[in-house]
Amino acid sequence: MDNFLSLLSFGPDGWGDQLAAGTWMTIRLAVATVPFGLVLGFFIALAKVSERRWLRFIGETYTTVFRGLPELLTLFIIYYGGQVLLQRVVSLVAPNAQVEVNSFVAGMFALGMVFAAYASEAFVGAIRAIGKGQFEAGDALGMRRATTWFVVVLPQLIRLSLPALGNLWLVLLKDTSLVSVIALNDLLRMTNIAVGATKQPFFFYLVALLIYLALSIISSIGLSKLETRFGRGYGAAR
Repeated sequence: MDNFLSLLSFGPDGWGDQLAAGTWMTIRLAVATVPFGLVLGFFIALAKVSERRWLRFIGETYTTVFRGLPELLTLFIIYYGGQVLLQRVVSLVAPNAQVEVNSFVAGMFALGMVFAAYASEAFVGAIRAIGKGQFEAGDALGMRRATTWFVVVLPQLIRLSLPALGNLWLVLLKDTSLVSVIALNDLLRMTNIAVGATKQPFFFYLVALLIYLALSIISSIGLSKLETRFGRGYGAAR
């Protein structure tokens, strides 16, 4: 038992520093991905409920593609394909320049694009649940459409879509482990390095499992509090 605890110690004799750094990288990646995914997903949702057919086509095509592709394949396309594309663009200006895509940025974009595809469905359901009467009431009061969106619709949209978005956050936390294949030092990659060095796969993978579980439990508590906060007064009003 003491031997296992020493493996988790901080300093040159243990792997605590590496696992902590990997956990912090996982959290940073997930937190950085969410705003990008939410904004993109919101605009995709607007396209899908638009009265313009070509916008609906773009929105539906996006969600069909990114919900249908495996997340790992999307990550490879963004990381390697983006690097090839950037290299060709830069070569037009500086033929001898070498471009290397940052693993963190590539992971954020890849996971964010998948997150957006699913988030758009949550937003679409919320928008349809609100109904057109809210916009008509805003028009009757002389409010601009943008003001109606931000003052009347958006608070309701957050409340209605929050449970689904919370589930997507929990899925995203687990999907961050995929970035280990593009050499980003997240929790899973640092765990794999520790396993290779110590030959203790069961112990370190169990530790990683407990860390992911702890992150999920903390997130669930936080999401529950958010749902309570945004739903405050709604039950009483009904």
